[in-house]
Amino acid sequence: MPIKLPENLPAYDVLSHEGVMVMSDERAARQDIRPLRFGLLNLMPKKIQTENQFARLMGATPLQIELSLIRMSEHETKNTAAEHMAEFYRPFKDVADSGEKFDGLIITGAPIEHLPFNEVTYWSELQEVFEWTQTNVHSTFGVCWGGMAMIYHFHGVQKHILDHKAFGCVRHRNCEPASPYLRGFSDDMVVPVSRWTEMRRDEIESKDGLNILLDSNDTGPCLVSDEAHRALYVFNHFEYDSGTLKEEYDRDVAAGKPINVPANYYPHDDPSQKPQNRWRSHAHLLYGNWINEIYQTTPYDLSSIGS
Repeated sequence: MPIKLPENLPAYDVLSHEGVMVMSDERAARQDIRPLRFGLLNLMPKKIQTENQFARLMGATPLQIELSLIRMSEHETKNTAAEHMAEFYRPFKDVADSGEKFDGLIITGAPIEHLPFNEVTYWSELQEVFEWTQTNVHSTFGVCWGGMAMIYHFHGVQKHILDHKAFGCVRHRNCEPASPYLRGFSDDMVVPVSRWTEMRRDEIESKDGLNILLDSNDTGPCLVSDEAHRALYVFNHFEYDSGTLKEEYDRDVAAGKPINVPANYYPHDDPSQKPQNRWRSHAHLLYGNWINEIYQTTPYDLSSIGS
């Protein structure tokens, strides 16, 4: 939670530049308290696992959040029971038609990296989602393929196929320590990576309005802010549970697919040992910081979002 200080107090500027959460008297006086409304557009095949991962991070803050689960309107999932989908999910078309607005929206990844965006069966509707966020969502978080799709839609930045899977726990550096999204972050940290594509640093830096917050020499940009579209794009998986990379590795081994042992994940890179979680604290920091920024800046009147 932010600390409230007079805006003309020297500590206000000092702490702001250090990335500490501060709020002016004027800003605090304008705020009323209400539950924050968040949506999760879940494109992953294992819906329940993904719900748990993101709900765990969102539920770690002291703020009250109402979470709505959203799916693509025509796409039928094969990995989650129809009863679960019918009970807990609403198609995007229904959400859009209702005129609902959200303080925050997470758009997850999807295991379709090998496809060009325009060959994805629900690409047209997903483009509608991206445009809808500009009038109906205060802040959007695109994750892995979801982030790649958003940055392509708004800025034309392409994903590139890798000749081998980027897979494991990769060290990243903090490029913008004063960013409100990186409050409390170390100068470097480990982030789970699991993808067959990459986004290239020079192509992102060539676009106005994009700012790389976390980067890696091995796997490239990880976290990008897009202020004009009120969005964050993260290409890796802070939300992963301790055993998620293991599940992916064991699945591919059982299927006879060529796969490397996830790097820097098991002690001594030995898959017979229990994997270690070295990213959990930064995952909570990232999503907690994002939610706090929404809390401080979103209008009390939901109908004012996007205006």
